[in-house]
Amino acid sequence: MAEKKALRWAILGTGVVANEMAQALTNAGKEIYAVGNRTYDKAVDFAQKYHIKKVYQDFHEMFTDEAVDVIYLTTPHNTHIDFMREAIKHGKHLLCEKSITLNSRELNEAVEAAKEKNLVLGEAMTIYHMPIYKKLREYMASGKLGKVNLIQLNFGSYKAYDMNNRFFNMSLAGGALLDIGVYAFSLARSFLDSKPNEILSKVQYAASGADEKSGFVMTNKEGQMVVASLSLHSKQPKRAVISCEHGYIEIMEYPRAEEAVIIDAETGERTVLRVGEQKKALQYEMEDMEAAIAGDIALMRLADTIDVMAMMSEIRTEWNMYYPSETPGEIL
Repeated sequence: MAEKKALRWAILGTGVVANEMAQALTNAGKEIYAVGNRTYDKAVDFAQKYHIKKVYQDFHEMFTDEAVDVIYLTTPHNTHIDFMREAIKHGKHLLCEKSITLNSRELNEAVEAAKEKNLVLGEAMTIYHMPIYKKLREYMASGKLGKVNLIQLNFGSYKAYDMNNRFFNMSLAGGALLDIGVYAFSLARSFLDSKPNEILSKVQYAASGADEKSGFVMTNKEGQMVVASLSLHSKQPKRAVISCEHGYIEIMEYPRAEEAVIIDAETGERTVLRVGEQKKALQYEMEDMEAAIAGDIALMRLADTIDVMAMMSEIRTEWNMYYPSETPGEIL
């Protein structure tokens, strides 16, 4: 039997997460075929660091390079849709950093284009790929805890007030919702029976017009509820509590969790589940992406990605908060 051909990865961008993925690929024994960046010298430095042979003088050449199988897209999310259009047009599978696009209109376009070309499009959302969440979803499917009734989520970072950085800059699609809210909503959606159909929210804006902090109460047709709070200028624990009929699950540092505590509602007994390693978060994403390309497409949880983007687009429409590249009222 012929040995399966190794996929050739290319990385677009050279920032923090690009470095993390390069390390993940290297640690997993994968060869990174190529790298591209707007600033050529940064791409050269990145290539030297990770022993990458191919560096594009013009990063757009990555999309037309027939040797590239899959692209890891790490640029700011306001740039994603244009790069996705080019990559899909030329037959590249795409693993795209969160938030995968700015809005539902962009995502729906990309999903349809990838479907037509029989390509895998996935969001690099740690919550879909960390082993602890796969284990918890199996546990929930067993029925031991009963129905999910309430999910509570916090995520707060302290970012200095610099309205030019990506966290607050509207031209770079700044704001808490797309930057950190996507984690909270992705966790919630992956444990709900269906997408919330009612969302109440309250938002406060930074001086730039980006959403600085916000709170949400959501319900779906099954009566399940989500309560979430986000902030970019006050630290909060990254804490999730999934409350069910017969107990609850507590998860700390949930974006890259490796542990969860299950508490029995009647006896108070605590069961600790520990699976996977935080430091391998991007390796798990990469492994699931390769498995999806090989045929196990469900691993990318694209339906959840679509639902989460719809939730965020509905909320921003309600807020009347749009980015410069968007047409008000036309992001759904």
